[in-house]
Amino acid sequence: MGCCNSTESKRDWKPLEERSCTDIPWLIIFILFCIGMACICGYPIATGAASRLISGYDSYGNTCGRTNNKIEGVPLSGRDMTENKYVFFLDPCNLDLINRRLKSIALCVSKCPATELQTHNDIKKFALSNGSHLCSYDISPTKYTSHSERFTKCPKLPVVQSKAIPVLHRCIPVDISCWAKFAQAFITFVSDNTVLRRVIVGVMASKEIIMGLCVLALVLSLIMMVVIRYISKVLVWIVTVLVIIGSIGGTGVLWWLYADRRSAVESNTTLVFEKEVASDNVKALLVYAIGATIFTVVLLLVMFFMRKRVALTISLFHVAGKVFIHLPLLVLQPFWTFICLMLFWVYWIAVLLFLGTAGTPIKNNSTGVVEYQMQGPLQYMVWYHAVGLIWISEFILAFQQMTIAGAVVTYYFTRNKSQMPATPILSSMARTIRYHLGTLAKGSFIITLVKIPRLILTYIHSQLKGKENACARCMLKACVCCLWCLEKCLAYLNQNAYTATAINSTNFCTSARDAFLILVENALRVAAINTVGDFILFLGKVLIVSCTAFAGVLALNYQKDYTVWVLPLLIVCLFAFLVAHCFLSVFENVVDVLFLCFAVDTKYNDGSPGRQYYMDKALMEFVENSKKMGQYKPDDGDGREMRSMARGGTLA
Repeated sequence: MGCCNSTESKRDWKPLEERSCTDIPWLIIFILFCIGMACICGYPIATGAASRLISGYDSYGNTCGRTNNKIEGVPLSGRDMTENKYVFFLDPCNLDLINRRLKSIALCVSKCPATELQTHNDIKKFALSNGSHLCSYDISPTKYTSHSERFTKCPKLPVVQSKAIPVLHRCIPVDISCWAKFAQAFITFVSDNTVLRRVIVGVMASKEIIMGLCVLALVLSLIMMVVIRYISKVLVWIVTVLVIIGSIGGTGVLWWLYADRRSAVESNTTLVFEKEVASDNVKALLVYAIGATIFTVVLLLVMFFMRKRVALTISLFHVAGKVFIHLPLLVLQPFWTFICLMLFWVYWIAVLLFLGTAGTPIKNNSTGVVEYQMQGPLQYMVWYHAVGLIWISEFILAFQQMTIAGAVVTYYFTRNKSQMPATPILSSMARTIRYHLGTLAKGSFIITLVKIPRLILTYIHSQLKGKENACARCMLKACVCCLWCLEKCLAYLNQNAYTATAINSTNFCTSARDAFLILVENALRVAAINTVGDFILFLGKVLIVSCTAFAGVLALNYQKDYTVWVLPLLIVCLFAFLVAHCFLSVFENVVDVLFLCFAVDTKYNDGSPGRQYYMDKALMEFVENSKKMGQYKPDDGDGREMRSMARGGTLA
């Protein structure tokens, strides 16, 4: 198989007529890069770092559950830990945010404390009863109560109840107050401990409601996809009316609840804690009501000015609904992509943790503990690994786009739909794997080249926050903004390049050029689709989030327990938006692919004998109506033909 490297300035578009491998050099580069990623994973496994991470190790370089070698300069190293299989932290709640680690001495113990130990005498009895020494190795259990360094080399009192993690062999505190300290450290804007306590109590008391509302968001997203399939022609107006009603109704309900709760608080004579919770809810409702009012006004103004630019969008939405009828498995694409990304991210994090325990053991003179550091060229493996996170993640997303594009292109350019493959999605995946992985590797690498400097500048800006002058801060933000815009433009061009590759089986650069020329020739249509179409899909997301939030407000309002609404409602709304975005982004991709196919079809065909359209009847009606209104003039295609698909036959 040879790589398709067409360099002609003018050539025919041949939809799925022939297939050839594209961008083979980039496929080889990507395979070599993945082999490098595998070697990085193999290095900590071969050197024992992976086993050290899984089994756990103490602050003196001893790996728990096995015999260890002596480390020079560390007297407590080289101990036999065959019986001590669990890692115990003397102060498990002391988190160092700057260095992203626990500021605690770690020891290997044979058993985690199953009950709370109040005094050093309790620690002594625990050690003598089961041989699990919770103080430093150089202190005998009989001296736990009298040793001069017991306050620094023994656990912080009281020793909380802990439970061993099955795989990682760490003693983790059972008490939720320890996790509250972590949350308090991360949520820096919370200055009042009682506020944080009430928020955590609210989340725990509302966990069943949160889970139920998340399921509701998933169901609403599926219902939206069903609505798109069966009534896509009137979907635009239905969504518009529902959003108007939902926005106005939701805003009114929020103001009503605010007034009702405010009057209830003013007449409330219950406990102080309950009154504080009710006051927090009143403030939250006021903020929600004001925000909803502003959002509703802006939304109504935008919808008023965009009401006329929906003709082509409605036609494309109608055809997209038919696509989902013929290709129902397209709905599941976000699930497969999400699973692949999750598996890769779990692998990436595991390897990163392995690398954190790889290298040479070095004693930290300031703390006296042993740290593992990679020296020389090996320390750059982390940077290679970080680039792999971005490139392979973008590659997985690109594979989804190419799969969708291939399936939709097959649907569009097959005149007789009964002659389509039995499994178009699987056929598209097979074509992508066989012919176009190199194209995906090149396209995802281009996005990676732009994303890496943007992330670096964003990190620098966050680290220098409050230290740099106003001019430097403005320049950094401008650079980040420009790179973000460039990334979005390239991502949009990449998506259309994948569609062109699915149509014509050309390499990435040729496909990107062809797609760019088509998009430039249809710039006004592109603007209309990207404004009206994306806005309608955004309204669908707003509808799902609004319905979920509305149900959440009602459920939390009638909940008997006194809880703070802020965090549970935010969690539910965030999940609802993410779910809606995953489902409707597939519909958006289908519309974009259909538009490029439509643009190519109208460029090279005019409906005359020998140059029949491939398009659906809904798009045909749009073209005929545009001709009658004098808004559409077919392109003569410079005399070039668009060859029909091999299995498609002629248009009846």
